[in-house]
Amino acid sequence: MQEKPGEMTTLSQVMEKMRHKGYDHEFKMSDHGRMQSTESKKVFNPEDLKIVKTFRFEGESDPADSNILYLMEDAEGEKGFVLDAYGVYSSHEESGFDDFIKKIPVEDREEQI
Repeated sequence: MQEKPGEMTTLSQVMEKMRHKGYDHEFKMSDHGRMQSTESKKVFNPEDLKIVKTFRFEGESDPADSNILYLMEDAEGEKGFVLDAYGVYSSHEESGFDDFIKKIPVEDREEQI
């Protein structure tokens, strides 16, 4: 990955910047196969959310050590994120996470983020 001046390259740098933009709480898969806000405890179906930006990070020493960060919003504008290890270390394999994520509408807001 080639760096540009001012480009954010680490997961922690991106997460810190997004926290300041209001993406400061996590959405997680609940036991009943839906996404839940860790802050408000609201539960969402895929159509209740939209992905506004996706970031992918590869581990520096091990390409299998990779993460993906999804920035999301619900219909009322509540902002949050989902962090997932992908590849060999996917942390949501058993919960239907991948199928759920694929059903969420994507509205890429590159210019605004």
